[in-house]
Amino acid sequence: MEKKQNVFVELHILQNFAPANLNRDDTGAPKGCVFGGVRRARISSQCLKRAIRTTFREQELLPDGNTGERTRLLAAELVRQLEAKGKPHDEAERVVEAAINATGLDLDKEKKTQYLVFLGRSEIARIAELCVKYWEELVKASEKAETAEKQKKKEKKEKGPGVSEDIKKALGAVLDGGRAADVALFGRMLADLPGKNIDAASQVAHAISTNKVDVEFDFYSAVDDLQPEESSGAGMMGTVEYNSACFYRYSNIDVVQLLKNLGDDKQLALRTVEAFLRSSVLAVPTGKQNSMAAQNPPSAVFAVVRRSGLWSLTNAFVRPVSADKTGDLVQNSIKALDSCWRQLVDVYGGGGILGKWYIGLGAGEITNLKSDDGTKDVDSLVKNVVKCVSEALEKGHE
Repeated sequence: MEKKQNVFVELHILQNFAPANLNRDDTGAPKGCVFGGVRRARISSQCLKRAIRTTFREQELLPDGNTGERTRLLAAELVRQLEAKGKPHDEAERVVEAAINATGLDLDKEKKTQYLVFLGRSEIARIAELCVKYWEELVKASEKAETAEKQKKKEKKEKGPGVSEDIKKALGAVLDGGRAADVALFGRMLADLPGKNIDAASQVAHAISTNKVDVEFDFYSAVDDLQPEESSGAGMMGTVEYNSACFYRYSNIDVVQLLKNLGDDKQLALRTVEAFLRSSVLAVPTGKQNSMAAQNPPSAVFAVVRRSGLWSLTNAFVRPVSADKTGDLVQNSIKALDSCWRQLVDVYGGGGILGKWYIGLGAGEITNLKSDDGTKDVDSLVKNVVKCVSEALEKGHE
């Protein structure tokens, strides 16, 4: 059996944000953590992945048919699609409920799935197509399920009572990931259907600040525009917590796993790698942006393609960075990243590294993160990474 050699893409980003509250905890404060013995600002992995997925669509980096939806409103979306095909609403609701139950997923009393399910748009569309194909059988199955529920028979507990095994098999076969790039990248877990789980091809770390951070408070008051002039006092007042930090962001892609998740479609896998790189550079979390407008692009982007030896460079910032006479916070963070990379290569070697590319704003003095071919902008960096991955895949068969 032919085995593909590993190919990994790593992305290291330094991004300095103005005062902001990009990712809040349950109290409304900016998320944080302790690293290197001091308090750091943090942006969660989930928040970053959401921003990346949103950017896929906003920037049209991938076709709609190759993206997914994370939702509990699967039934409502299927009903909408069936109505668009001319089916009556009430009957569509019953058919959809029977079809979803037949897949092995459960709906609650509000006709929502028990938890968020992550499905490719094509998977959802194919379920709708099967609902049309087996319309009469599913209508009868829904009637049988209603009867069973009223009579409280044991049949009620079955998955999709009254639905034939052939229909159940057809519906189950649909749940294959749908060649959705974001499902392939970030994976999914369906608690009711473990056989339909997908191992994530990408790892995205929590972003943490390179510098020590203290949370600050903004006291605000708002004037009531229609309040009489002789009246005093604000219409409302409150506080918002915020911070400002230079974040280190790390992520990687296991390209061989990505290929597997996408049905060995090499062109789609390469397009997904490109979309992930571009989106990661462009993506900015949306928390409190209308109040603070922290729209700051990355100050440094470093990409690596390698066969083995994944390296997060977080430990470059165990000692928190600060501005001094030799450079500002961003410049000194880049220098720390540069030094950490050199030390890792010196100790562990760079034999598995196939290529590296760096771009930065006002980088200062760096000697180790320089691109192999002088790449100086995002577009060139992305194209060179994708080209290297493509060549590595071609050479990677044993």
